[in-house]
Amino acid sequence: MTSKKIILSGSFGVGKTSLFNQFIYNRFSDKYLTTIGVKVNKKNILVDDTEIPLLLWDIAGEVAQDKVPTSYFLGASGVIYVFDLTRPMTYQNIQTDINYLKDLLPGGIIKIVGNKVDLVSDEQLENIRTSLPITIDIVTSAKTGQNVEELFLDLGKELIR
Repeated sequence: MTSKKIILSGSFGVGKTSLFNQFIYNRFSDKYLTTIGVKVNKKNILVDDTEIPLLLWDIAGEVAQDKVPTSYFLGASGVIYVFDLTRPMTYQNIQTDINYLKDLLPGGIIKIVGNKVDLVSDEQLENIRTSLPITIDIVTSAKTGQNVEELFLDLGKELIR
């Protein structure tokens, strides 16, 4: 099967690189290092006896997604849009960002991910879910690894549909 290009997108500091590192290398670091440009890596996943090579692009965070160079999205099969559950400013414009990504990648898969679930209570998470104009696909913790593998496996299932 041909590699599937997946973009990790979202505001700065939401944990895109941490999700990337947790998925690829099974590691987490508390040190915040800003991604400059793009970091690319490949990992194969197995979904229903089908091996899917994922080409993951961890791109620099931008407050608004229309600030990301559109060339990064060329040939992408999907986007993992990450926001920080502990920082409302990272999801205040979520509807605008998702609409922009849908226009940029018509027919592409977009996964909406609330990261840092280990830092919010169940009540806070429920309040965030009900306040958003859009449905969160999955909540993750790059730190603990919670739902990280599931995120990529769910994406893989959608890619082979």
